[in-house]
Amino acid sequence: MEPIDEIDKGILRELQKNAKITTKELASKLNLTISPVYERIKRLENMGFIKEYVAILNKETIGKAFTSYCQVSMRYHEEYIDKFEEEILKLDEVQECYHIAGQIDFLLKVNVGSIDEYHNFIRYKLSKITNIGILNSAFVLKEIKKTYAYNI
Repeated sequence: MEPIDEIDKGILRELQKNAKITTKELASKLNLTISPVYERIKRLENMGFIKEYVAILNKETIGKAFTSYCQVSMRYHEEYIDKFEEEILKLDEVQECYHIAGQIDFLLKVNVGSIDEYHNFIRYKLSKITNIGILNSAFVLKEIKKTYAYNI
């Protein structure tokens, strides 16, 4: 893979702050002309440094202010891991899912509107997945730091 330089890193930092920034604005911030900035962005996209552009919604405004982290341990592993992963992909309440090492098998980030909605999610959806042994939940009381940006 072709290495990136400080200009490329500057472009990536700025795009992480605001993906809607225009090429003209970006060029101005980096003291460059528009054309090379445009070409660098396209190159960074083609090289896979930029995966996608998204809009980050306000979870309070859309009614999904209740965040929980749910730890899931499986009773048996082997063929059940793949099945669990398939089932999790169907659950819209799960915003993130990680297969992790340690005493638990999966860590889920769940966003819903209330603790009642979370209870219904656990009772009628998550707990219905075959082979779950243990479910532990931790509820977010206050969000101290949240960023989507990587330090590059």
